[in-house]
Amino acid sequence: MVQDANVFVLSLGGSLIVPNGGIDVDFLTQFHDFIRDQVSSKKRRFFITVGGGAITRDYQAAARAVRQQDLSDIDADWLGVHATRLNAQLIRAIFHDLADPRVIKHYEIILKIQSPVAIAAGWKPGWSTDYCAVTVCQDYGLTQVINMTNVDQVYDKDPNKFPDAKPLGAISWAAYRKLVGDAWKPGMNAPFDPIASKLAQEVGVTVKILNGKNLKNLELALEGKPFVGTLIQ
Repeated sequence: MVQDANVFVLSLGGSLIVPNGGIDVDFLTQFHDFIRDQVSSKKRRFFITVGGGAITRDYQAAARAVRQQDLSDIDADWLGVHATRLNAQLIRAIFHDLADPRVIKHYEIILKIQSPVAIAAGWKPGWSTDYCAVTVCQDYGLTQVINMTNVDQVYDKDPNKFPDAKPLGAISWAAYRKLVGDAWKPGMNAPFDPIASKLAQEVGVTVKILNGKNLKNLELALEGKPFVGTLIQ
């Protein structure tokens, strides 16, 4: 067990790594510099679970187009799992001298991690990388996930459909789960997925959701200071 206030779990959304249009090298450069500075100047350690992003949906869409019909949830999920693993290898390569050489992808095995950075990917169908992030908390005695996504906050309803949607600075797990429901679908685009939310509520993990591109805001969240985003607990 890690059980160290200076160890953090980041759930790095694939939408930040591979938005529509290709790999975001500018963001990755800034993130690379940020994490290296946190490790060297603050002596912080990080578990970084890595999502699939647009690669997941591109592969799923391609398979459906060729088949001219829908995929099974299992096949769609496996495409997503392997997209997360490709992205995770990219992040591990970026931090090659700081990161454990193994990408965590089998969560029934708890690895002994000494390196300041550990990279994790998807495991199997039915598990999002948000769920993997909560599982990392369980495995290593941690109680908080910082979810780096492409939205600023959670809203009380879909802001793309409802102009009067209101941002939420804080929300309970019970209330959040009413917003997102209980079902997981491959490629689902929720701030924090329903199955991961259920587990987080059960085991007492707090989640901070924020826009991962704002690294100054991310540092505030790491420091435990007020940040722009949504706290779920």
